[in-house]
Amino acid sequence: MDAEIIAVGSELLTPFRSDTNSLFLTDKLNSLGIEVLYKTVVGDNRQHLATAFRAALGRSNLVILSGGLGPTEDDINREVVAEVLGRPLREVPEILEQIKKRFARVGRAMSENNVRQAMVPEGAEWLENKNGTAPGLWMEHEGTIVILLPGPPRELEAMFESSCLPRLAPRAGGQLIQSRVYKVVGLPESEVDQRIAHIYKEYQNPATTILATPGGIEVHLRASAADKELAEASLRELGDKIELALGEHVYSTHGETMEEIVGMYLVMKRKTVAVAESCTGGLLSERLTRTPGSSNFFLGGVVCYSNELKIKLCGVPEVLLEQNGAVSKPVAQALAEGIRRRSNASIGLGITGIAGPGGGSPEKPVGLVYISLADERGTQIREFRFPGNRERIRHWASQAALEMIRRRVRA
Repeated sequence: MDAEIIAVGSELLTPFRSDTNSLFLTDKLNSLGIEVLYKTVVGDNRQHLATAFRAALGRSNLVILSGGLGPTEDDINREVVAEVLGRPLREVPEILEQIKKRFARVGRAMSENNVRQAMVPEGAEWLENKNGTAPGLWMEHEGTIVILLPGPPRELEAMFESSCLPRLAPRAGGQLIQSRVYKVVGLPESEVDQRIAHIYKEYQNPATTILATPGGIEVHLRASAADKELAEASLRELGDKIELALGEHVYSTHGETMEEIVGMYLVMKRKTVAVAESCTGGLLSERLTRTPGSSNFFLGGVVCYSNELKIKLCGVPEVLLEQNGAVSKPVAQALAEGIRRRSNASIGLGITGIAGPGGGSPEKPVGLVYISLADERGTQIREFRFPGNRERIRHWASQAALEMIRRRVRA
């Protein structure tokens, strides 16, 4: 069975709202082995929605529409679907009574326009909404299942889990879809593909997708099989070959974040870390403390933007700042060694750089970042030149710092 999702709402065509419902629905459908082949976002326009719905009916076994079931004039889904399918709308007294009771429980009278939510296309089954007033709808038309769901995620998710998944499962075709994500750092997308293309091209199942993401590259594998064990075996067979080809650049094989992996290694090796940040402004500390249990390895951090605080809090010699400037290898080294010494951490990290958009020069351009790591074995210093805007440079710097910790601790 293949599926199509139509998200309805003019707000979804603005910069202010994202269609997160389709991500939830895709995940749940994939768990049944149902492939989502099309996703469409349509504004509150009857003609445009009718066109999209007719196209979906002609090419998909399952069509799910989200949103557009409220009481207002721009909630058009039930009317458009009824019109396209040639089914008249009928008022269902039981739905109307439930809506009235819901309003009564909060001490309010039902508005007249809420009657629209009790209108159901002929032959459709209505789905109870335990978290709102808009019931969902389930109908079948010439072999295609059509499901209408409310737009608020809290309502949609509960309704789909309780009323739709159990009915779809026995009709899904007996296939399951399993996925795995390999996260890669230190290689550009083109080189990742060059290293593994000859491997994944030998497989149609699992399917492979390579994605560039903030901070690295992701290799997504999706396998379809009759049961979970067979799908996992396919993922493991291809995944092992990909991991071998990419080597130490793979830091996560089941979707873990870089900070989760770093935290795991620090706990395993009984190491602690403290950081002194300039251009990242506390971002590295924030990422390290996202992980539950981070108090087991993270001692603390200092944001020392000014030279005065670099000297006072981290012990950076004033002469280094005068001779080399704040953005320099010697200062990065002094930050790492100073914060380690003052915190008694196993590892000290120092970051200094120019995040922009101003402050750069021909000798020290925007994007120049120095990162230093100090531990009992000595001190490492690396120079980076990150492209992009301020936010991107700061994120890449924090990612590079985490990667330096990962490689050092696991060595």
